[in-house]
Amino acid sequence: MLITDIRSRLLHSLQGLMTVSLLAAPWVMAGRCFGQDNPPQTEEQNQARQALNEGVQAFKNAQYVEAESNFLRAKQLDPRLLNARLYLATTYASQYIPGAPSEENRRLGEAAVAEFRDVLNLQPRNLSAVDGIGSLLFQMAGQPYDPAMFTEAKSQFQKHIQLNPEDPEPYYWIGVIDWTLSFRANGEFRARINQDTRGEALQDTDPLPPDVREQYTREYGPIIDEGIDSLKHAIERKPDYNDAMAYLNLLYRRKADTVTSVSEREELIKMADDLVETVKEIIQRRVETPRQH
Repeated sequence: MLITDIRSRLLHSLQGLMTVSLLAAPWVMAGRCFGQDNPPQTEEQNQARQALNEGVQAFKNAQYVEAESNFLRAKQLDPRLLNARLYLATTYASQYIPGAPSEENRRLGEAAVAEFRDVLNLQPRNLSAVDGIGSLLFQMAGQPYDPAMFTEAKSQFQKHIQLNPEDPEPYYWIGVIDWTLSFRANGEFRARINQDTRGEALQDTDPLPPDVREQYTREYGPIIDEGIDSLKHAIERKPDYNDAMAYLNLLYRRKADTVTSVSEREELIKMADDLVETVKEIIQRRVETPRQH
């Protein structure tokens, strides 16, 4: 899966925070899916929930300006209405386009993150907000490339694990982030070598020169090991998790660039190749197995 596919998957995942609630429009059902909002006690709270319902309908129809207006009004009428904040954040996030350079696009991403953070101020264990922040930061960190933001995104998925350690998804995203960081750095090391060296270029599959390997291992070895361990945890919890296997394969290849022994490097490459075959087998089985209705 390419990095653009990852971001697309993250956006769909983020929009999925709302999907179940949208299938059952009343705010009571929304409360079960997002936050736990208390029943309305005042007229302002009743109006806030009416605005929330109207915003949900507008969102379903992709009328984002109207949805934003209604969710803002609901939040202003009842500042502790968690679902208004979550829906508002998701409205911003749904309009954010990864990599688009405009100031408006950046504003949408930052606004979504800010709203999700406000939810965590009210309800620190809200997984929808934790995942929303992690997803958005991951998307925003890609262009321009911002390794610190990738690390901050990873911290959100680590928080998810603290709250729900049996969910395979946060382990997967930690592995993806660790691969992203180590892959980017590996490419930069190789580019510098090729820029400074005359003659045959260092290929992506070639071992790194010893001095560069030592620096790469020192700076990125722990990240690679963390990613491998995290993806293994994801697969333990979901044995047919082919996406996690695909990234574990990629991280084994980065791990191969940190070892000194030729035999150890070859073993890591073989482990990576074996995972590629396993992924193919899983995908083929899914194609051949009729969907259960």
